[in-house]
Amino acid sequence: MVLKRIMPCLLYNGRGLVKTKMFSNPDYVGDPINAIKIYNEKEVDELILIDICASKENREPKFDKISEFASECFMPFTYGGGVKSLDHFKKLYAIGVEKVAINTLIHNNPQLVKEAVSLFGSQAIIAVMDLKADKQGKYQVYNYHNGKTDSRTLPDYLDFLQNELGVGEILIQNVSREGTWSGFDHGLIKELLGKTKVPVISLGGAKNTDDIVRMLYDTGADAAAIGSMAVYQKKTWAY
Repeated sequence: MVLKRIMPCLLYNGRGLVKTKMFSNPDYVGDPINAIKIYNEKEVDELILIDICASKENREPKFDKISEFASECFMPFTYGGGVKSLDHFKKLYAIGVEKVAINTLIHNNPQLVKEAVSLFGSQAIIAVMDLKADKQGKYQVYNYHNGKTDSRTLPDYLDFLQNELGVGEILIQNVSREGTWSGFDHGLIKELLGKTKVPVISLGGAKNTDDIVRMLYDTGADAAAIGSMAVYQKKTWAY
């Protein structure tokens, strides 16, 4: 049986930690090292740090900073942002990153993803699947880099990630609920879990501990990632 996990997901802009709401209006929330020290003390299961500006700014990961973060981190550490080459993967693993989260690379160069899986193993690569609801409430795969949606259905995209690219884990991020404290979309995740064969992390909208417990044990996700809950502690602190 795979153990259930709870993990903070920190957003980094190349200088400090920020928090967004539905991917907009980043608000500075502190220094990454200080946050990592806090999560070390709390003994969280894993930690995810995403550089949300790397791909937008067309720059590579800040390896010196990531090395500092990884050396301070006492729990499994996942990094994502700006990864474009096999050398980037290699450098990240060498400096202490256990898993690399990829998103833009999936859209821009899926063949490289397949090569990375073959070279480093599926367990070391997490595919990030951003979902955004349209005006009718129908979810589509969203490409944050260019602001467009993917034409494939959600089941087809999941099949692509698992069976064509071969990734070992999928982080499903609900952009429409990100930073809103409105609760996970349990029905959506439960539906998608029926079409997956690899561990799934749910992110976007967590509002309290009961919401997290329901996601893990009623819906059946392997892990729940928290953003606003991790940095603000309670909704009244946000914005």
